[in-house]
Amino acid sequence: MVAGYHDPHGRHGTITLAASPEPIAFDAAATALIVVDMQNAYASRGGYLDLAGFDVSTTGATVERIVRAVAAARAAGIAIVWFQNGWDAAYVEAGGPGSPNWHKSNALKTMRRRPDLAGTLLAKGTWDYALIDALKPAPGDIVLPKPRYSGFHHTQLDGLLRARGIRTLVFTGIATNVCVESTLRDGFFLEYFGIVLADATHQAGPPSLQAGALANIETFFGWVSDVAAFETALQSDAARAAA
Repeated sequence: MVAGYHDPHGRHGTITLAASPEPIAFDAAATALIVVDMQNAYASRGGYLDLAGFDVSTTGATVERIVRAVAAARAAGIAIVWFQNGWDAAYVEAGGPGSPNWHKSNALKTMRRRPDLAGTLLAKGTWDYALIDALKPAPGDIVLPKPRYSGFHHTQLDGLLRARGIRTLVFTGIATNVCVESTLRDGFFLEYFGIVLADATHQAGPPSLQAGALANIETFFGWVSDVAAFETALQSDAARAAA
């Protein structure tokens, strides 16, 4: 069985991606590649996650596979959405003590514990907030700031996707167990098909969190695949179109 959507105009997915728990079909024109929070904060030494005590030593391989996924998506005409998580310089958007974000955000907690870092973590315009050098948007890509874990929360994402007729979201980025899963879950409730390229994501915390997040996604909320399968599916579609 191949999962996939059938829109009201009778069009069907033309690309079939090997995935778990079953293959999934999609149309390139109705798909977006989502790159979640590939900022210095999350992927670089000296960034927020590193300073908060999370291991970022293995993010390099994830970055390399995201580069491949972006290149494959761009060649296939798939829309690319880049998220940047963070807040204004005064952290008004982060919420005060009346917000659960104030209590749970590890960036905010780290700055309260280390006043010397105040204003440096996930503040717009800082090095920490910026996308890493290896991953930069191209003209025509969508770049969206987001103030919370989910990319749908208080952003224009849903409207931008619906305006383009996008129904399938392919996820890469950091962190699988936090911002990736939160955005995919919200997309599920809005009737988007969510696919995670597992080897192009990275967890915040021990590897067990990555495995748990992926198992939860494929069981309840979406599909799990990898970059090589994504490349193969898009190349196969291109070959069929050229035949």
